[in-house]
Amino acid sequence: GGKGLDLVLLSWTWKRVGPVLMSLFGGGGTSGLHNPNGDILVQQCPNDGVQELRFSPSSLAPKNFLVAGSWDGEVRCWEVQGNGQTSPVGMYKHDGPVLSVAWSADGQAVFSAGADQLAKMWNPVTNQAVPIAKHDGVIRHIFYIPDMGNGSPAVVTGSWDKSVRFWDVRAPTGTPMGTVPVSERIYAMDVRGPLMVVGTAERKIYVFDIRSPSRPYSDKFSQLKYQTRCISTFPDQTGFAVGGVEGRVSIDHVREADRPNDFAFKCHRDTDGSIYAVNSISFHEGYGTFATAGSDGAFNFWDKDSRNRLKQFHKLDQPIMSTAFNHDGTIFGYSVGYDWSKGAESHDPANAKNYILLHSVRENEIQSRKGNQNNNRRR
Repeated sequence: GGKGLDLVLLSWTWKRVGPVLMSLFGGGGTSGLHNPNGDILVQQCPNDGVQELRFSPSSLAPKNFLVAGSWDGEVRCWEVQGNGQTSPVGMYKHDGPVLSVAWSADGQAVFSAGADQLAKMWNPVTNQAVPIAKHDGVIRHIFYIPDMGNGSPAVVTGSWDKSVRFWDVRAPTGTPMGTVPVSERIYAMDVRGPLMVVGTAERKIYVFDIRSPSRPYSDKFSQLKYQTRCISTFPDQTGFAVGGVEGRVSIDHVREADRPNDFAFKCHRDTDGSIYAVNSISFHEGYGTFATAGSDGAFNFWDKDSRNRLKQFHKLDQPIMSTAFNHDGTIFGYSVGYDWSKGAESHDPANAKNYILLHSVRENEIQSRKGNQNNNRRR
């Protein structure tokens, strides 16, 4: 289940012809797309799989912007109108698949990183992109930190070179401010406030306080039995959720005193026994509930506190690769396309379609219903 990303990045030169093949067969077009939930299609989507989506921060409210990094090396940005319709704002490129994107806190810069081992910073106003960081391996994740604890901002990157690095983007020098080694390649990562959680190959989970990042606050093996696919921190920073290739999610707490509340549950599995990777977990900032999406083409909303599913949506006919809520949780975006969970041999560029859909979130879909737990369990 987890071998696909490794294999295809090691031989991603094939991808040079991928966009050409997809354009010949309608990849990225609007005709024939499977949209069973009636959500809004983002216009001018990339012609390749979108590995990560991120909405603009609340500092740009009431406006909403969306950025996406894709396997054809593109980073695209759209403005999302009040009616959900989108208009392109700009685009820039990397020399390899883009695996992660992020916004600065003020919304004036976009950051991206990927298989070319570089991180870039893009100014949407000037349309200028400059390199700001480099690793010795694929950069799997990038985040902007508004305050490292000393009043200074930073960008943090996590790589397959088995390191986390911190960068000063106010005056980029190409040299990291700090480097923290970890035991294995970084496959999943999230940062929120002072909490940073890193998941590596061989199921290791590291928890850091970014105000003193030279050594982990704690480290352990994942509750899950197989490879970590994604990590998302709670809005209140008391814990995090981990998704794996085995179609399970674990709920983990940072403080030792809270760990009796840790648990794991099955999701993204079919009644016939089929098991699918959990590709993305996104928390709602307002309610602390969350969404999962997977290789089965399904996405669901959950409440970790009552341990119930809040909403089950209609399943799509392709995997969902990435998800994100906007700053106030009224829009849920998700990217659809082949996620490499079955390796390069199962990729069918002739029939693959890559697109992004925007779901208008209703309060009764995402708000906790603690007083109605029995009904929720039957859903």
